[in-house]
Amino acid sequence: MSTITTGSFPKLLWPGIKTIWGNEYSQHQKEYEQLFDMDSSDQAYEEDVLVPGFGLAPQKTSGASTIYDSHQQGYTKRYTHVNYSLGYIVTEEEMDDNLYAKVGADRTRSLAFSFATTKNIVGANVYNNGFDNNFTGGDGLELFSTAHTSQAGNQSNELATAADLSEAALEDLSIQIMKAKNDRGLEIALRPICLITPVDLYYEAQRILKSTLQSDSANNDINALKTSGIIPKIVTNHYLTDVDAFFIRTNIPSNTGMKCYQRKAISFTQDNDFDTSNFKAKAQERYAFGWTDWRGAFGSPGA
Repeated sequence: MSTITTGSFPKLLWPGIKTIWGNEYSQHQKEYEQLFDMDSSDQAYEEDVLVPGFGLAPQKTSGASTIYDSHQQGYTKRYTHVNYSLGYIVTEEEMDDNLYAKVGADRTRSLAFSFATTKNIVGANVYNNGFDNNFTGGDGLELFSTAHTSQAGNQSNELATAADLSEAALEDLSIQIMKAKNDRGLEIALRPICLITPVDLYYEAQRILKSTLQSDSANNDINALKTSGIIPKIVTNHYLTDVDAFFIRTNIPSNTGMKCYQRKAISFTQDNDFDTSNFKAKAQERYAFGWTDWRGAFGSPGA
């Protein structure tokens, strides 16, 4: 048996196959990387603890003691790595008939496509399930909620009234982001970094953010979203399933918001089965997607 562990698919080791797995894998864009901050892990799971920070500094009168604050532990978010594995078989008869070069290359390409697609879907599903209270984060609530708990009261990363993608909806969500507060109720310098949409909203997003004047309006007013540059980038994700939901990622400090932990890079193993003399090949990968601080993304499920 031979095994290779690598960040991309290795060359198939047995004779007759010249397909390079890495070349096939790179053909499929890693769209999840635009939805998450990437991190590595060497443990069975990772736990992130939200630290709320300090409150406002009070006035100190002459001769009075300084008031001391403390870092109180917030909620804990656990990332449990999932192992994904798939393989294929080339039969002894296929090898005897000199078909191993063709079927092996075809199955290698299919395996590469499967792993690339699986990871993109698993990542996108964090957003797809973001309004579903069956999928919760460290605070016990779904990713997008109007009632995230904090020491300063409930906070929201979802439009109060669900709306379809529009200039007005993006302005409202951008204002909500810019007015965001930390867990102690202090204003933070949160800003959008990209608009994330399904393919169905690709053209609408282009019109809204790139028109010189207001989109879909007879008014001769400027497009404030474009002029301000408040949303600098449009990200189209092919694995988002809700045709009218849209999201905005923020500039929350790296690795504190939307996260992907890579526990084990793709590894490839091949061997021959003694009983059947078939050739067997498989690949495995371990990772976990999720979020620690919900302020990493804001969204609307559409009207």
